[in-house]
Amino acid sequence: MAENSTNITLQVEGMDCTACALGITKTLQKKGLENVFVDFSTGEASFLLDDKSKLPLIIKSIDDLGYKVVDSKYREENEGKMSTIEKRFYFTLPFTIILFFGHMLLPHDFILNHPFIQLAMCLPVFVTGIIQFGKSAWGSLKTGVPNMDVLIFIGSTSAFIYSIIGIWMHYGTHEVHNYLFFETAATIITLVLLGNVFEHRSVRQTTTAIRELSAIQVTKAKMISLQMGKEVITEVDYKNIHVGALLQVNSGDKIPVDGEIISGDASIDESMITGESLPVEKALAHKVIGGTIVVSGNIRMRAEKVGDETLLAKIIELVKKAQQAKPNIQKLGDKISAIFVPIVLGISILTFCVNYFFVDFGISIDPLQESIMRSIAVLVISCPCAMGLATPTAVMVGIGRAAKKGILIKGGSTLEEFAKIKNIVFDKTGTLTTGDFKIKKIESFDGVSETEVKEILFVLEQHSSHPIAKSIITELSGTTGTKKFINIKEEKGLGITASDEQNNTYQVGSYKIAAQISSNDTHNIYVLKNNLLIATIDIEDAIKLNARETITELQGQGITTIMLSGDNRKKCEDLAKKINIAKVFSEQSPSQKLEVIEQLTKSAPTAMVGDGINDAPALAKATVGISLSNATQVAIQTAQIILLKNNDLAMLTQAHLISKHTLITIKQNLFWAFFYNIVAIPVAAMGLLSPTVGALTMAFSDVIVIGNSIRLKTKKLD
Repeated sequence: MAENSTNITLQVEGMDCTACALGITKTLQKKGLENVFVDFSTGEASFLLDDKSKLPLIIKSIDDLGYKVVDSKYREENEGKMSTIEKRFYFTLPFTIILFFGHMLLPHDFILNHPFIQLAMCLPVFVTGIIQFGKSAWGSLKTGVPNMDVLIFIGSTSAFIYSIIGIWMHYGTHEVHNYLFFETAATIITLVLLGNVFEHRSVRQTTTAIRELSAIQVTKAKMISLQMGKEVITEVDYKNIHVGALLQVNSGDKIPVDGEIISGDASIDESMITGESLPVEKALAHKVIGGTIVVSGNIRMRAEKVGDETLLAKIIELVKKAQQAKPNIQKLGDKISAIFVPIVLGISILTFCVNYFFVDFGISIDPLQESIMRSIAVLVISCPCAMGLATPTAVMVGIGRAAKKGILIKGGSTLEEFAKIKNIVFDKTGTLTTGDFKIKKIESFDGVSETEVKEILFVLEQHSSHPIAKSIITELSGTTGTKKFINIKEEKGLGITASDEQNNTYQVGSYKIAAQISSNDTHNIYVLKNNLLIATIDIEDAIKLNARETITELQGQGITTIMLSGDNRKKCEDLAKKINIAKVFSEQSPSQKLEVIEQLTKSAPTAMVGDGINDAPALAKATVGISLSNATQVAIQTAQIILLKNNDLAMLTQAHLISKHTLITIKQNLFWAFFYNIVAIPVAAMGLLSPTVGALTMAFSDVIVIGNSIRLKTKKLD
């Protein structure tokens, strides 16, 4: 594939199940396209294309299969309107009701049961069926992946043609009514259309997360510009915002794109992105995320990421493509679905032959008629769609539920793997702890008060860029004093030196600044005045919210929790005791971390939880990599699961429970799909179900599978 290939995404109408998607996939692959992915649930087909002049031919090849390529404008205009399949169902319904009840309840000599009246009533339904199922069936046969429409088309056509032959052979006699099955042909088509309507609506419910996330994207924004020296605010479409644009966002507005606050302050609701329920306070120089809402306050911001580069756009794209990595459990369903239709056709032919040549029906039953009806029943009762829908619908709901909580899961394979995890390995700093340091203890000497030490720290640490310095400044914010310093200078890796108005020299820093006067290196910060030690400060890293509870819950589910850190042994062991982690690997280099993960993964499925940047190699080596970073690009590329609510480890438990229950739902769906077909096909072959009842049962088998998946949206997780 050429380097200038572009990713093309087409909107495709008319896909009902995975067999439809597989047929389109094979057609596109035969045309030499790469990275082909077709999702029947979202109605999208994506692929790499090196020459856009080929696009019309590609679109035509999809249309020729019985589907319709539309543009996004078409979808927007028809959003909420009655779908084509609903229109076809409601068109066929009155004809079918008249035919069905006329045949069942009215005498044969009634006008509605006249053969040509029945033919006239059935014909519009049959033609609709050919339009709906015939073209799709023929297209699927051309791709070598026959879909359910083949079975429906053959079944309804057999009943229709048999009735035509009955009229031709017996018209004018009372016997003709024994050969009329127009109501069967019409009922099969209408009931399958009804099932498709329910299926279409149900599948839409499984993809609500994508639509809800897409709906967050604002349509308008207030852009600030200068016109003739005057500041003017103009309302523009958010798609027209460029990097560097200045924007005004008022209370109640959605933030249009990702950027930085250049003036003002606000309380911002980021719940739809991070899952954090409480508004976050933002001020000058703070970053803001497109799609979040200003609850109170007013800000001006500079656009930094626009269009497809915003965090929200990347989240939407990630959720859309999450199905590409299929779970291993789906492979069985896919393999059976691919050969299911030919097998059912074979069973149907066998059913006809066995019944016609070997079964004694008695004098009152026509063997040909009964054999045909039984073979048709086999065709219409079988349901390959249920098997095809079993896994992807559950995956869509599981990923969608997780996305709403601020948990991004990259595909069904990740859900399955994480559900089976036996070990979870945690990095320490930034994962189990917040990375925000707190003063644990201040010890002062030579009559220096603790208040004076805090004043020295607060003033001097403002001149350092070290993370510990920033944490101390935040903690001591509001500290006031009379001390003034001059000649302030930071020496990297050592500390800060300064002088006061009385020419006293002060030093604040690590043990290195006090090495000549003290052999004690157990403290974090040392304060010297005129080369004399006047204070030592011990600090500690704050433990993340719900860390201990999360560890306890994971252990309760049979998962071994492990700490893996480059920090010193004592700090790691102290933290492990506080949060109940029994196994600790401390003072590990990056290469040693990889070795530990590799050994653990060999013995059992292992997840690694890290910050997504310096832990990237270990995340990639683990069975499942989980990032607790704020969706940095490195995290998105490396980790399979990204927790956007960065400071609450309870999200990890939620992610595991969602994965576990999604896998349970998939197994339930597959059991129902296999059980239904294993039982239903022999029952139909024995003549215990009519084609009409078979069509009704088949229509609702898909709905049962999808309904069980939708239940996952609100199911209590434990």
